[in-house]
Amino acid sequence: TGLLIALLMGVLSNIFAYWYSDKVILSIYQAKVVNQTNSPELIKIVSELTTNAQLPMPAIYIIEEDSPNAFATGRNPSNAAIAVTRGLIEKLTQKELKGVVAHELAHILNRDILIATVSAVFAAAISSLASFALIFGGRGSDRSINPVLIILLAFVTPVAATIIQMAISRSREYEADRIGASLSKDPSSLASALQKIDEISRTKNFNTVQQHPETAQMMIISPLIQKGFKELFSTHPSTSERIFRLNEMAKNINTK
Repeated sequence: TGLLIALLMGVLSNIFAYWYSDKVILSIYQAKVVNQTNSPELIKIVSELTTNAQLPMPAIYIIEEDSPNAFATGRNPSNAAIAVTRGLIEKLTQKELKGVVAHELAHILNRDILIATVSAVFAAAISSLASFALIFGGRGSDRSINPVLIILLAFVTPVAATIIQMAISRSREYEADRIGASLSKDPSSLASALQKIDEISRTKNFNTVQQHPETAQMMIISPLIQKGFKELFSTHPSTSERIFRLNEMAKNINTK
């Protein structure tokens, strides 16, 4: 009964996240809606790319933050939003900005918000199983269960669930890079944008973004730079590997 209650709570919380996460995340960053007056070039880029992708025009927001970053949110293409920071607009060229926007549109096109929600539900379910194994292991059974095994199960299983969830997140980033590069028809500019964002994130501290680690997995590059063993739990793949794949795409396009 306890396990079913825990699983139900996990499902309900993720359903809430699926329907309302866009409003929550945009309010956290006090994002402001873009209009033709304050950012006509950004609207032009998004409009061009959505036409190429045959997607509805998403809501566009700007976050007043020096850190160059961006994310997409919304439960489906008809209820989607793209948010970019002021730093992204100021620090990237127009081609690089187009590449980043194309990447975020790819997340919308692929319905990655739905995939992330489903994976979170499964991860929560696996973690709940481990917790109840620790609490109720061996009860109601005539056979004794090694307590060390129960403790290991309780600690290792949630970690495994998290790693699986991170692996799904990383695979979606690679796919968004690939589709985004195809939409913009310029893999090199997206690679250049990723390089710039990564370098700036490593050399400067940006309080607004770093104060909200719970949103790191949504960004095009995580603002929480992790090294060594911690990198195993990173929501994003290696930036150098992403750049390598994009440059390989560019080579293939140039040789055709």
